[in-house]
Amino acid sequence: MRLSPDEMIFWQYDFVKLNATIVFTWGLMFVLAVGSKLVTRKLSRDLQRSRWQNLLEIVVTAIEKQIEEVGLSQPRKYLAFIGTIFLFIAAAALCTIIPGFQAPTASLSTTVALALCVLVAVPLFGIAEQSLGGYLKSYVSPTVIMLPFNLISEVSRTLALAVRLFGNMMSGSMIIAILLVITPFIFPIVMTLLGLLTGMVQAYIFSILAAVYIAAATRTHQPRPETESVPAHDV
Repeated sequence: MRLSPDEMIFWQYDFVKLNATIVFTWGLMFVLAVGSKLVTRKLSRDLQRSRWQNLLEIVVTAIEKQIEEVGLSQPRKYLAFIGTIFLFIAAAALCTIIPGFQAPTASLSTTVALALCVLVAVPLFGIAEQSLGGYLKSYVSPTVIMLPFNLISEVSRTLALAVRLFGNMMSGSMIIAILLVITPFIFPIVMTLLGLLTGMVQAYIFSILAAVYIAAATRTHQPRPETESVPAHDV
């Protein structure tokens, strides 16, 4: 019983290993890239549109709306990054219904890689929005004493993102594997469907947290406008 795709080795030479995590990750990225190319190949502005284009517009509009509700005033700037993360995690969960496929997000190495992508993207978006000096000032605001705490926060939330996604995805795989051993076949099917729902929820939570971190990094502090004094004779 394999609980992690890291345990499934396809090829090995000395210390170099090609495990299921690498194969399924790159395979999933290839499918998403080819699928997006095919879906966006013949986009139409007319009222008559293909079902794939309608589905694509529904997904993109929903992601864009969620990004805007988080607090990012220009969601189109962050749609590519956050949308890609959501689609990758969601597709990894949906593909678990394919026999022999194991979600790469059930491996800690994959979740750490996704969390590191967020770790790198947050300061990049923050610097693009506030400039380098403005972004670095946020680490010592309101006082320089906050610098080590802000640095610890960056590391801890990255670790929390990775462990949270890994724990939830691997726990679902573990429960299904155990049920396949001790219960009839029909019950694990129900649990598999529940696992698909859990995977979609985890994709939503991960992408929303990424958007929240980016919103915090790109938030500019504008000075409050001074209230105009009212003349005494107008009171």
